Amino acid sequence: MQEEQMHRDTKFLRYSRQIFMEEVSILGQKNIAAAKILIVGAGGLGSPIIQYLAAAGVGTLGIVDFDDLELHNLNRQVIHSEQGIGKNKANNAKVFVENLNSSIKVIPYTVRLDAETIPEIAAGYDLIIDGSDNFETRYLVNDFAVQAGIPLVYGSIFAFEGQVAVFNLKGSKHLRDLFPEPPHPEDIQTCDQYGVLGPLPGVVGSLMAMMALKICIGMEVKINQLTLINLQDWTFTTVGY
Repeated sequence: MQEEQMHRDTKFLRYSRQIFMEEVSILGQKNIAAAKILIVGAGGLGSPIIQYLAAAGVGTLGIVDFDDLELHNLNRQVIHSEQGIGKNKANNAKVFVENLNSSIKVIPYTVRLDAETIPEIAAGYDLIIDGSDNFETRYLVNDFAVQAGIPLVYGSIFAFEGQVAVFNLKGSKHLRDLFPEPPHPEDIQTCDQYGVLGPLPGVVGSLMAMMALKICIGMEVKINQLTLINLQDWTFTTVGY
């Protein structure tokens, strides 16, 4: 009995600074602990998302990433280290989370996400966060989330710019309502071509993590709008759709 009380006291102390917030409280923390969130991508966006959700005490984190860590990833993918180069990013992320918060259940998925694998992987999750870096995966994840009725937190980055939105929350609009079809391959600009400064995915990924936590807690989240972030001009613009 005494050991159980000490365990409760330790958990309260760990999360006390968010429990003290009226909007969160003990009930909100219990909701966070009960949440099952699937994160697509353990790279630039996935790193801050994974870091802050683990720190907040999300009970189950599924992490999908087929890629192995490369040296050039380390300028922005901050949950990884030199020791992880050549190893799978999802498995590296599992090690990071377990070192940060051993009470969290982490499930790494090291297979490529496609139409065959996503139903089995994503089944049973309350929320999906898309931190992928390509349009094929973004539309795949969006279409599955709509079909399965799962809310989706969306984000993307390029150079100094980022986008954030919440899709498919309580019947709200989704990616195809905003962009019906992906762009032609020849029109796509990528970070591999034009680069990205590390703090940009940190900012965008942190905003995505905040949206996810608000959804878990049951707080109001803005829907049917896209937030455009430009850190070169230092502008934040919200567009309704």
